[in-house]
Amino acid sequence: MERKSTEESLQLAKKILGYIESETLTLDQKKSIVAESVDNFTNYVTKAILAHRKSVSTDFSVVEWEDEAAVFRDTLGDEYIDCLGGYGVYLLGHRHPKVLTAVKAQLNRYALHSQEMVDPLRGYLSQLVAYITPGDLQHSYLVNCGTEANEMALKLARLATGKKYFITMEGGFHGKTLGSLSASGKAMFREPYLPLVPGFQHVPYGDADAVEQAIRMLIRTGETVAGVIVEPIQGEGGVNVPPDDYHPRLREICDQYECLLIVDEVQTGMGRTGTMFGMDHWNVVPDIMTLGKAFGGGVMPIAAMVAKRKWWDKMEENPFLLGSSTFGGNPLCCAGAIAGIHTILEDNIPQMAKEKGDYILKQLREIQLQHPEILVDVRGKGLLIGMEFASNPLGYSLAKQLFGKKILVGGTINNATVIRIEPPAIISYDQIDYVMACIEEGIAHLAKEPKTAS
Repeated sequence: MERKSTEESLQLAKKILGYIESETLTLDQKKSIVAESVDNFTNYVTKAILAHRKSVSTDFSVVEWEDEAAVFRDTLGDEYIDCLGGYGVYLLGHRHPKVLTAVKAQLNRYALHSQEMVDPLRGYLSQLVAYITPGDLQHSYLVNCGTEANEMALKLARLATGKKYFITMEGGFHGKTLGSLSASGKAMFREPYLPLVPGFQHVPYGDADAVEQAIRMLIRTGETVAGVIVEPIQGEGGVNVPPDDYHPRLREICDQYECLLIVDEVQTGMGRTGTMFGMDHWNVVPDIMTLGKAFGGGVMPIAAMVAKRKWWDKMEENPFLLGSSTFGGNPLCCAGAIAGIHTILEDNIPQMAKEKGDYILKQLREIQLQHPEILVDVRGKGLLIGMEFASNPLGYSLAKQLFGKKILVGGTINNATVIRIEPPAIISYDQIDYVMACIEEGIAHLAKEPKTAS
């Protein structure tokens, strides 16, 4: 494609701003947005996204345009119940009014920081994070997304300990930047980029003995181990809940071998699993914790690495040695995160997630008992719930049926064998009942058509 003239570029920008700034759209504008969106993804993003992430909408007629609470609406005004929740982002729902109020107030003051003067909201948010996180976690490094936070955690562990290797888990997911991808345990994402960052040893998730054996063997062969990185519950890996003694044992093993326990709470943190943080289920305090997704209150993109004071000494020598994120901890995002934390605490969102999660799990397990040949397992904590199907086509078929009923769900790492139910905590019981009825109807329909499993 050849570069366009300034006038052509201005005309395009003006048209797009017209869409954004219009309170209402004409029918012709709505149709144009749909057609142009498909064309733009095909020609300027990548058409593969249309075939994969948007595959439940095979006619590509659904283009999201508005949202609130537990729903989003397309350009034509059709409403969809969000049981995907942005893979964990929308714990407080879409555009929570308390979070919006704080962000708008900050936007009216100033949006981004100077990079040189002290920006108070970064300090206030870090103080608040120290207040709510387990044990003696104290110092925060604020970034833009979860994979950045995990990069910072890996770098800090090597800086703080002077050691090199990491033990990480099969099926784990920590992001797709190079260091985080090296820690992740999914071959499909790793293979195109091999060799990755050296110094990562993968072991089965949920097996503390395997972690200890890997550390022992590395030390015996002259290597050093900086840390163990783990999710409290694997999200992308299939909503895998470990044995109850797993995380306490990891804490003991890390203490014994003097390496750091790094806990990725990007998806499980902020109340998603029925406790403020996933590790609260097992009363385990990590050395480093990473946060993201719901951390921005469902409005702003922000993530954090939080660490114990005693691992921060190297940072005191040079505060920019770890990183210097241009937009990390900017005032707008910090305002959203502060308001999000306030809302989570004030409204007791973790308890809400627990009660609604228990309500959903009970019904899904009853459905599973009726159709175990279709729905082979149901698992999770709070509002991080996985439905495991006998095959990928069965899970995909249910996702398509639910989308036809205007319910959005999601698979795990480009696979529909495990379908995630991850709605906002503010979803109503009426909405939950409708979703459960549609799931029950959909699975009963699949049970009558065994050929869908082939």
